[in-house]
Amino acid sequence: MNATATEPKDVMAREILADAQRQADALLEQARQEAAILLATAAAEAEQVRQVHLAEARASATRLIESARAALPAEIERLRSTRVETLLQSIHDEVRRRLGARQGFDTGDALAGLVAEATRQMPDSPLTVRLSPADRTAHGARLGDVTFVDDPAVTEGGAMILDAEGRRIIDNRLPARLDRLWPELRRRIAKEAGLL
Repeated sequence: MNATATEPKDVMAREILADAQRQADALLEQARQEAAILLATAAAEAEQVRQVHLAEARASATRLIESARAALPAEIERLRSTRVETLLQSIHDEVRRRLGARQGFDTGDALAGLVAEATRQMPDSPLTVRLSPADRTAHGARLGDVTFVDDPAVTEGGAMILDAEGRRIIDNRLPARLDRLWPELRRRIAKEAGLL
């Protein structure tokens, strides 16, 4: 009798356990389906966010490219201008070096021309010409009827020309004259060389 009495309890317990297992399996399946839906939704949302960020990055890259393209002509012109200025400065420096070395021209002719020009600018006044002692000794006879004063300060060649009262001075020292004439010479050189 014990065997028959325990059987219905065992059958019932097995059925309860089987039913609980079915419910647990159904809940597990439902959780898997919900998890799959959540994962798919999250993946879709992540893809949308990725597409938005990708579109923003592409738009930003396009703006940067267009900005760089727009700035390119100005940058090219700036670099060209810098290069032209460097070339012109090197010409200026070489001319100054050659003037200082008295290279490529006749110093006596240059001094005579500088004094003659000053004489034309101050025709009504006796002139005093300040020269380096070496230039006065070497070229004084070629400079005409003017009063000479040795001036050790005139070391780079050329002359300082003063009127009789010493109120008007023409600085025709070679470096000073180059500096005075350089803007026009620079323009001409650039034009002749096709740099402008």
